[in-house]
Amino acid sequence: MPQPLEYRTSEEIQKSDRVLFNGRPAEIELVAINPEDPEESRFVENYGGGVMIIDPHGLGRVFARALDEDLVFVARQ
Repeated sequence: MPQPLEYRTSEEIQKSDRVLFNGRPAEIELVAINPEDPEESRFVENYGGGVMIIDPHGLGRVFARALDEDLVFVARQ
């Protein structure tokens, strides 16, 4: 099983988490860590994994390879 991704505060990053991304409200759409999962595999193969973030107030969808200090956990749905 692939190692889960974590926020700087050590909570595991999960799909649908509400976060602040660059200080703006956003949501985790996808956590890509498993090369066996068809939805995640292209992100794992191309970027080594990461997260897809929905930033409705700015950039739209953003894929982040490394966990940025500008990604802050707010709440779990």
